[in-house]
Amino acid sequence: MGLLVSILVLSLLIFIHELGHFTAARFFGVHVEVFSIGFGKKLYSKMIGRTQWSISAIPLGGYVKMKGQDDTDPALQSNDFDSYTAKKPWQRIVILFAGPFANFLLAFVLYIAIALGGVPKLLPSVGEITPGSPAMSAGLQKGDMILSINSQSIVYWEDIGQLIQSSMKDDLLLQIKRNNKIQTIIVKPKIISDKNLFGETISRKVIGIAPLGTIENQYFDAFGALKYAYSQTIDTSLLLVKGVQKLITGAVDSSQVGGIITIVDVTSQASDAGIAALLFFTALISINLGILNLLPIPALDGGHIMFNFYEMIRRKAPSEAILYQLTLGGWIVLFCLMFLGLYNDINRLLG
Repeated sequence: MGLLVSILVLSLLIFIHELGHFTAARFFGVHVEVFSIGFGKKLYSKMIGRTQWSISAIPLGGYVKMKGQDDTDPALQSNDFDSYTAKKPWQRIVILFAGPFANFLLAFVLYIAIALGGVPKLLPSVGEITPGSPAMSAGLQKGDMILSINSQSIVYWEDIGQLIQSSMKDDLLLQIKRNNKIQTIIVKPKIISDKNLFGETISRKVIGIAPLGTIENQYFDAFGALKYAYSQTIDTSLLLVKGVQKLITGAVDSSQVGGIITIVDVTSQASDAGIAALLFFTALISINLGILNLLPIPALDGGHIMFNFYEMIRRKAPSEAILYQLTLGGWIVLFCLMFLGLYNDINRLLG
């Protein structure tokens, strides 16, 4: 069941991405010859209008083949009025950007659905306490609910870590609720070496507590859902861009790169965890797909956008020879990334 859900999620993300290209291309009068979900042998194909809609055997991508545009032969062009290459550079940029934009838009819509359905949040109830930790020394107990830190209210568990890290004071004044009575406890956090989301070593203040695991849904009205979806889409996008930047600069080890096996595995786990977790992960992968396609690699949308910006600035397109060589190099980079992801996936499976 998990594998089926993974394939459906990937197919949806690919369909939305290609639908973005398709919609923008048709808006500018470009003839779309093929709209395909997947690669390889066609399992199903039907002509609708002048476009062949297909589902192919390998569900690891998709493509929209426009008249006058062919990634396998970038020198192949057409000057017909309904050709991609006959359009102005800014129009081509819009067509290219429409695919990643559709992925960002899908994530935005998914976050709205999550917000309206209730965002699961951990309540600030203390669970396990690390032996010898500042929390244990201060007298915190399992089941205590933390109400405030340094007079700043705590609503959910995530607020605790944020306030501890942002506090400029040596001691933390915790107001807690224990057995329906309000108490005040002073805790002096200690600084430890830890790993952040990117696997980098950082210093972090801790008091040595874990959540009890009590979850409550946070609900939003229509305006609140839009605000939540916007902030989540922006924050997730910036986080992924930062991750790509750190990977390129070498701050993050290449072993962190995951491939299709990791995506399928985590999607399967998310589906088992419930609809909210699946929607969260689908939104994350959708944004990831949008950002990766905007990288300035010639075989990707970002690379083609780069070529069109060049044409806008220089008033002429790159030479066919340069276009061919850069596109070939882009495909090599892509295949290397795919094999790196697959290699890391196999390593993880083998422990």
